Amino acid sequence: MALHTIRLPLRILHLEDSVADHELTCMTLRRAGMAHTVHQVDTLDAFRNALCHGAFDVILADYNLPGFTAMDAWALVSGETGHPPFILLSGAIGEAAAVDAMRLGIADYVLKDEMARLPHVIERAREVHEARMAREQAARDLAHSQQRLAELTEHLQSSIEQERAAISREIHDDIGGSLTAILFDLAWIGRHAQQAEVCRHAQAATSMLQHALEASQRIMMNLRPPILDQGIVAAVQWLANGFEQRSGVTTQVCSSSATIALSADIQLVAYRTAQEALTNASKHARAQAIQIDIADTGGVLTLEISDDGCGMEDGALRKAKSFGLRGLRERAKTVDGWLDVSSRAGEGTSIILSVPLHRSSEEEKTP
Repeated sequence: MALHTIRLPLRILHLEDSVADHELTCMTLRRAGMAHTVHQVDTLDAFRNALCHGAFDVILADYNLPGFTAMDAWALVSGETGHPPFILLSGAIGEAAAVDAMRLGIADYVLKDEMARLPHVIERAREVHEARMAREQAARDLAHSQQRLAELTEHLQSSIEQERAAISREIHDDIGGSLTAILFDLAWIGRHAQQAEVCRHAQAATSMLQHALEASQRIMMNLRPPILDQGIVAAVQWLANGFEQRSGVTTQVCSSSATIALSADIQLVAYRTAQEALTNASKHARAQAIQIDIADTGGVLTLEISDDGCGMEDGALRKAKSFGLRGLRERAKTVDGWLDVSSRAGEGTSIILSVPLHRSSEEEKTP
């Protein structure tokens, strides 16, 4: 029974030294109703030249040819990306040799005394080839999309940090300066006022103003703490001290050294990771103690935040709105790092950031 005609003629490269076998191949394809064009070659040089100057949909190759085998031809094809299906069409190949060839990547084989199978084998090989090409293209598209997403994430994080720094400066320079000036004026009024009621109002205003100053300083520190200029160890220690005072949860910081030299971007990622981990612990963990370990051994920065809290249920990290830890993972990728989360219900949670330090070392060497 004839096969359905393929939309466009198949371009076939036939490596065959027997004219009779080549004619038999062409006749078999015509009888099957397979539209095709065939280019026959019988030497390895001619085969190589045909590959360089032509585009083919299928390669058919006899196994034993004068001075070489189909495996020599396969070696010329196999290294090329997206090469067409390579089918052995031979009367002199054993089953074991054919199976070994297919393990190397050859699409299929047909014995010449079973030539009627050839159209079906070609069609199947083409279908497999097209499916593989589609998968590879989808994988390339996905990788490209992930790369674009990573670049967008890095850009957004950078923009957010720049905006935070700008807002922090405005709070310090404008709002902070204005509030401090008003505080001095209220203090002057309180010292020179003759009426008791005016003094009381001045004291009340001074108290409220002091509260506003403290709030602005706290907001400024959360946006971009100046203590980051003193290094990651000092910044995380300051963060831990503030968390302990607010939450009452014992928070201890251990470091491999008093100072760890990091590039600004890695330092910021580490600080934000610790900040988010402590925020999550305060909201969800119900912990009694938190341990933060910082080390830069083996050319890798490691920041681990562990708590003895209630832990997370299985599948918590896959919830649709669990953006906090997902954000930390994406942030880690911006500095070629990765984030590991270990947690079991009732056994606490451990968040580990690991970042190779070759990036910061290369930046330090740049004049």
